[in-house]
Amino acid sequence: MKSLNVGEVEITWLKHAGFKIAGGGVVVYIDPYGVRSKDVVDFIFITHEHYDHCDMPSLMVLSSDRTTIVGPRAVMKKVAELPGKKLEVAAGQIHELGSITVEVIPAYNVLKSYHPVGAGGVGYVITIGGVRIYHAGDTDYIGEMGKLKEIDVALLPVSGIYVMDAKEASNSAKAFKPRIAIPMHYGDIVGSKHDALQFKELAGEITQVEILEPAL
Repeated sequence: MKSLNVGEVEITWLKHAGFKIAGGGVVVYIDPYGVRSKDVVDFIFITHEHYDHCDMPSLMVLSSDRTTIVGPRAVMKKVAELPGKKLEVAAGQIHELGSITVEVIPAYNVLKSYHPVGAGGVGYVITIGGVRIYHAGDTDYIGEMGKLKEIDVALLPVSGIYVMDAKEASNSAKAFKPRIAIPMHYGDIVGSKHDALQFKELAGEITQVEILEPAL
């Protein structure tokens, strides 16, 4: 399946780390990548400036005057000329955006150099339609994850190399125990479905693991 319904919220995996989330009359995209069809979008959340997360062709297709693009400073520099509003965020902040709430979470590598702790990359906890969804961004298993509370759905990278591998991702799930976990960041640029299946094997006793098929 390409989408998962949690209450009245529909979560669709686009591919890689990209998701569309619709609920409560609001349409949200996170790190859209490879999108070439227009949609009516209220918010686009970008975790960091790398091309596979801040994909300018996708953003040019999706952004309009009604759209608010949310991201850290390096992202704001890239999207400055796109239509719509812009909201610069940093880890530790909480924002009320109409009917949704977003908590900005740190995202960084511990022993790798791809996403240094000071580079400003983030993840998001988005509360939409009464459902709390955590998109981890590009990150390793970090201590801040243990502070996450009452996560209904966690979107966790599992490919390794640039981010957590399946074992690290399962350890992160143990730390904050989401009700549902969806593996991501595999199958297009790095990693394969094997990583998702390994994550399910390791984390399946901790949380309900749902492996989605890419919509793109």
